Amino acid sequence: MTELHLVRHGPTHAKTMVGWSDLPADLSDTAAITRLSEHLPSDGVVISSDLSRTIATADAIQGTRLRLPHDPDLREIHFGDWELKTFHDIEAQDPDRIRAYWEEPGEVRPPNGESWNEVATRVDRGIDRLLHSHRGQKLIVVVHFGVILTQVQRAEQLTASEVFGHRIDNLSVTSLHINDDAWSVKRINHIP
Repeated sequence: MTELHLVRHGPTHAKTMVGWSDLPADLSDTAAITRLSEHLPSDGVVISSDLSRTIATADAIQGTRLRLPHDPDLREIHFGDWELKTFHDIEAQDPDRIRAYWEEPGEVRPPNGESWNEVATRVDRGIDRLLHSHRGQKLIVVVHFGVILTQVQRAEQLTASEVFGHRIDNLSVTSLHINDDAWSVKRINHIP
């Protein structure tokens, strides 16, 4: 059995759509970082996306754990032209598309960005590589809101609309177990 512990990075405090923009994480809550690190398996292998907010969070919880190279396939949703804009600003310019993107996710994409299905395909590819090369291990994957939801969707066999009902807080852990091709959810959005 392989354990997949998906950790959401520290907060950016941005009130905009943050996908591929490289904003830093606020890791000033050292007590929360310590609790998180102590909650995760001490023999886990740590990996993150290649964006600084996940790299810094992974650095903060790594301790003596083995670290793998950053993986760009584990990046957040690419919001394209909506990047770093508020929902209100996007709604004023493109109301039908922004509503469809969140209410009927799947093939709808932001201008010059990714659809939900494209994100899920990209992230699945990265996670599948990890599962193949680290079978039977405990993987600590420091990533983003959307990335975590793609794997919850996969494990629970939900539609994109259904998985968007899950909350994924900063510095939370979502734990999945994979035994051959059978996925099971152990915890979603656990705050140690």
